[in-house]
Amino acid sequence: METIKIIVLVLSGLMLLFVGGMRLGNPIKTYLKNSGIKLENDVDLLNEMRGVSALMLCGGIIILLGAVVPKLTFTAFVVALLIFLGFAIGRILSISFDGKPNKQIRQGLISEIVLGAANVFCLINMVV
Repeated sequence: METIKIIVLVLSGLMLLFVGGMRLGNPIKTYLKNSGIKLENDVDLLNEMRGVSALMLCGGIIILLGAVVPKLTFTAFVVALLIFLGFAIGRILSISFDGKPNKQIRQGLISEIVLGAANVFCLINMVV
């Protein structure tokens, strides 16, 4: 089970580190490529996008640290499940309020649910 926990944390951390870093560095290009969303060159919008991206990147760092520092493992699972399930809940609410998004965003939702559930499973296994 220990190996599974490490794999889940590494996959979760790398996903957030990569996506957060790419969106932080060039949100216009990254959102268009990965989500099919065309962002305008609006200072306020880009500021919001970079803020969320930095949060994702920092979350990824904490999660990766949890894979190698045993004292941070519990915290890493909590951070991972909050980020992934938080995004998933927000997307599901958006689908119910705003309508069905494009295929790329729906695929993102699936990966968020899968990684969120994997982190919940590992956390429950850790505390039981």
